[in-house]
Amino acid sequence: MTVFLGADHRGFPLKEYIKTYLMGKGYTVVDCGNTVLDPHDDYPDFAFAVAKAVMEHIEENRGIVICGNGAGVSIAVNKINGVRAVLGVTPEQIRDARNDDDINIIALAANYLTETQAIGIVDSFLTTPFGAKERYIRRIEKITTQEATS
Repeated sequence: MTVFLGADHRGFPLKEYIKTYLMGKGYTVVDCGNTVLDPHDDYPDFAFAVAKAVMEHIEENRGIVICGNGAGVSIAVNKINGVRAVLGVTPEQIRDARNDDDINIIALAANYLTETQAIGIVDSFLTTPFGAKERYIRRIEKITTQEATS
């Protein structure tokens, strides 16, 4: 599995922490930026880069996007067809979102999470499989159909 990371200036320190953590766990990590702390950068640039990279091999890739409140990057990545992203609040919430909704990207709010909380959410995201029950598949297919007609 390849994990793509992206963050603006507010999320930059947390992204760097998560990147080091994931590489230490043996994950293949690709940093989609920002690669320097730039107080004038814009979160959509990095969010779109992560979303597009994840979509290249949807079954093999996951993404983590970070900004101050997590909302901006969440909105941005969900504009790319096929992305199913949510704002990560707790490991339990992300476990349910992976199991039920097969999310492929999480958004994190750097202003409201400690490093320990963020790692708990990331671990849950990367280790929980999709439940693949008929009702989950049916619901995702409805979302995919809507994307194709919008």
